[in-house]
Amino acid sequence: FTVVRVKRDILRRSSVGTLFTNRSVSLKGGGASQTFGADAIFNFYDNVSLIAYAAKTNTPGHRDRDTSYQSRFQYVGDRYGYEVEHLAVEDNFIPEVGFLRRDNFRRTYTSGRFSPRPQSIELIRQFRFEAALDYTMAADTSILETRQSQLGFSTEFENSDRVGISVADNYEFLVRPFEPGRGVILPVGGYGFTDVEATYTPGAQRRLTGTFTARVGQYFNGTIRSFGLRRARLELTQRLSVEPTLSINWIDTQQGAFRTGLVVSRVNYTFTPRMFFSGLVQYNSSADTVSNNFRFRWEYSPGS
Repeated sequence: FTVVRVKRDILRRSSVGTLFTNRSVSLKGGGASQTFGADAIFNFYDNVSLIAYAAKTNTPGHRDRDTSYQSRFQYVGDRYGYEVEHLAVEDNFIPEVGFLRRDNFRRTYTSGRFSPRPQSIELIRQFRFEAALDYTMAADTSILETRQSQLGFSTEFENSDRVGISVADNYEFLVRPFEPGRGVILPVGGYGFTDVEATYTPGAQRRLTGTFTARVGQYFNGTIRSFGLRRARLELTQRLSVEPTLSINWIDTQQGAFRTGLVVSRVNYTFTPRMFFSGLVQYNSSADTVSNNFRFRWEYSPGS
């Protein structure tokens, strides 16, 4: 395996770079495979950024439709915000040094935000009105695979607590049967469905932080009710903390009803500034598995 990365800072807070990878034995055919790419990040003022990259792979037996590219513009002001992005990954783009979460698609995403700070309401720090559209098509056939349009409103109080509600209109095209639960298989086809989600996020100064969620609405050709807790942290003492994650879904479809649950708990204990223990336990009801990961870190001397 060979990986070469060259990057140079330009202007005040911007950079350009190139990337080359090589795998001497390809998994797709005889010979080696390579990836070539270039990227750039431009930050203008304090709120404007532009990100772009272009890449190409050279894989034995896979010619043409072997590129990937992305461009994204962001404006993240306090009162207004806007983002637009286009990302493409063609069918034969195969980076064998690395991985892809999804291939053969073209995704366009845009969002807008208006977040005023009302001076006349003492209890309110900021309102947030947001709208977003996510549109994903297959790169080789231009078939619509995923679409989500979303409207949201949230309120941040002066004590840093935040409540919000959002409405999402979804469309998913299943190119092959999908099994969301044991014994329930959704057939190939297009599905449109709508759901509503409410959230509550305690302020960072509270002992328990995180985001509580509750969702009701449609799910493919059925309905869903769910409750969750994400990015949570409970500080029991100055040295001991717990990071729980919870997701429970009650789903009822034309093919049957089922329930899924995901329970995750991470425990962190700090013995000294240079020694700590971290343990993760996860239960997934869909796979009926319990996973564990335990880590002990000891920095016996500075920089070790």
